[in-house]
Amino acid sequence: MATATEVLQMLRPEGGWIMHDNDYDKIQWLECAPVSRADFDAGFAQYDVWKAEQEEAKRAAKAAAEAKLAALGLTPDDIKALLS
Repeated sequence: MATATEVLQMLRPEGGWIMHDNDYDKIQWLECAPVSRADFDAGFAQYDVWKAEQEEAKRAAKAAAEAKLAALGLTPDDIKALLS
């Protein structure tokens, strides 16, 4: 189950808010448009799917990058050597 902070990070990833005590009524909206209570509450049900989509997109991007490097003839060991 998502935390209130995780839901806000999903709904307002650019930030601009401060949360106190995981309480919607204590959110300070500093530099972003407020999220309605209905959207905030609905975010708890949406978070797990959103998070899984984010992780899958990251895995797909990594696989695509590895495929491009492999097409150039680079091995995983070559890549590690470049990064160290």
